[in-house]
Amino acid sequence: MKAIKQLLRPERLRQVPEQFSWVDQALVQQHFIDRCEARSAALYLFLITVSDAQGLSYYGAATLARRLHLSDEQFAAARQQLIELDLIAYRSPLYQVLALPGTVAAPHPAPRAPAAAGGQPVSLATLLLQAQQRRG
Repeated sequence: MKAIKQLLRPERLRQVPEQFSWVDQALVQQHFIDRCEARSAALYLFLITVSDAQGLSYYGAATLARRLHLSDEQFAAARQQLIELDLIAYRSPLYQVLALPGTVAAPHPAPRAPAAAGGQPVSLATLLLQAQQRRG
């Protein structure tokens, strides 16, 4: 029997706010998330959440490390991993969240929630937990 999709909490149906920061599904589909440590994925999530429409953010390293509960060394390693994966660019004090390698950036992409194979949204927290479990 095929499951019928229906809203579990219709009163909490997610609306796309004007300042919505979106996560490109290619992060999962092209396995970038699989190559990220959980700390790097947390930093990426924070940066895409606070960056502007061009992916730019001026948050300082100390503030980011404190907000993510990371030591300076852990933060530097997370940032370096994102740079090596070509997910962000950094030149103090500016971060830029980059279009994912191999994707074409549209001038005005339509925001979409990440979806599982069945088409249902998947939270980044779930993805991070799955990645952490795979790493054992």
